[in-house]
Order: sequence, then C-alpha cells, then structure tokens
Amino acid sequence: MTPRLTAAQIAEFNEKGYLIRPSFFDAEEIALLHEIALADKNMEKAGGPVDAGGRASRLHLRNDLPDDIYSACVRARRMVETLEQLLGGEVYHYHHKMMLKEPRVGGAWEWHQDFGYWYQQYLTPAMGSAMIAVDRATKANGCLQVIPGSHRCGRIEHQQVGQQTGANPERVQAVLRHLPLVHVELEPGDTLFFHSNLLHSSDRNESENPRWTLICCYNTRSNPMMQNKDRWHPAYSYLNRLEDEEVRRVGLRQIEELHALPALS
Repeated sequence: MTPRLTAAQIAEFNEKGYLIRPSFFDAEEIALLHEIALADKNMEKAGGPVDAGGRASRLHLRNDLPDDIYSACVRARRMVETLEQLLGGEVYHYHHKMMLKEPRVGGAWEWHQDFGYWYQQYLTPAMGSAMIAVDRATKANGCLQVIPGSHRCGRIEHQQVGQQTGANPERVQAVLRHLPLVHVELEPGDTLFFHSNLLHSSDRNESENPRWTLICCYNTRSNPMMQNKDRWHPAYSYLNRLEDEEVRRVGLRQIEELHALPALS
C-alpha cells in the first residue's frame, strides 16, 4: 500500500510545482534498471535535438507499455498513486523516455514547460511527470534546473531556440527576476515529481560521469484530448497498476533473459 502524502507535501507541490521523494526506488531496483538500460540496443539509436553549441542530449521515447522494467516503473502503484494525489484525480500513461546525457558531450536543454509541447493535444495542463535518477545528478553533469512557482505563470509561448523548442527567452528572464532558480541534485533512486507547466532546463554535461534518467509522463483522465490527428500518443485507457515489488521481479527476469542470450561471434 502506497503511503499517502501528507498535507504538507501536497501543499509543497502546489506551491513549488514539484516534489522530491528521496530513495523512491531502492538500490537494487536502480541497479537492475541501470544494467538493463546499458544493455538495451534501443539506447544506441537514441537521438535528440542539438543545443546552440552543437551538442545533443539523447532520448529514447515509448508510447506503449511492453513487459519490461521501464513499464514496470510507469505502472508501479507507488508512482501512479503519488501522481494521483498530487494532480487530484485518476492518471494514465502518456509516454515515458530514457534521457541520456553522456560525459563531456551531453548537451543542454533550453528552458521549457512540458505543456508548451503538449497543449496542442490536451485541453488543460492537468498533467505531470516523474523523473527517476538512474545516475547521480549534479551540477557538474548537467542536472535539471527548475524555477519554483513558475507553474503558476500559465503556459508561456514556445518558439524555436536553436534546434530546440523553448519558452520565450524574454518571458523566462522576466520570471527569473521574480522567482529563484534551483539545481535539482539527486541520488540514484530519488524521484522528482513535477507539474507540466513548471519551467525547467539543464546545462551541458561537462563531467566524466553520465546522467541517465527515466521520465514517466501522465495525463489525468479528466483532461480532454484534442483531436489526435497523428494518433501518436494514446488516448485514455485505464492504467493497470503493478504492486511495487513487480519492479524488482520484472527486472530480475530481464536480467536472466539477457544472460541467457547467446554470445555474438
């Protein structure tokens, strides 16, 4: 049974637009996720838009939920019920993605709001994400930066910034004159829950250490979907929750399958 958030934790989320849950996934779960991601051939194909200096932070995104450890994290009862308490209603899977910011080459992400990308498909910003730290996230390796309270500014117009889509820079600078900037440094297993209108960005990875994260994104059932012309993202369907121990069970099964694969000559 997922422990209910306290009134103070929900108030903190509503005030800041985010909430950090330390050690939300334990060391064994993160070790399994890390090993599976490193062996995942899909990660070799991951790509992403480059920043102003020509560096890219790569990502691998999925809209479906296959029987793997990434989906087990998305569907874990602790994840789903936490988002439902923070967003105030039933949630379902939007998409999830592994973000790969490699040592010395991982690029920056411009200031943006997730709803700046998503509003063309959904009517309101009643959406949120959970970012699981797979590696330690520090200022040196380009950890996430957030502006607490910026979700209350509403959706900011987004435009092309280099090869990325970012929030209007003048508007962002105006926000920063009134609200602080926070570097979100995390240990592996720590999880950041954040509102879809929270302004966030990240710097390049100038360190010798990678920064990989799994980001699980959700919509609320009550948030209507606009016409989905490309049918790329799923419409509402009930999200079957997994008991929390299933993350470990699915991960151990995947590791066994990896070890059973014949070696390539």
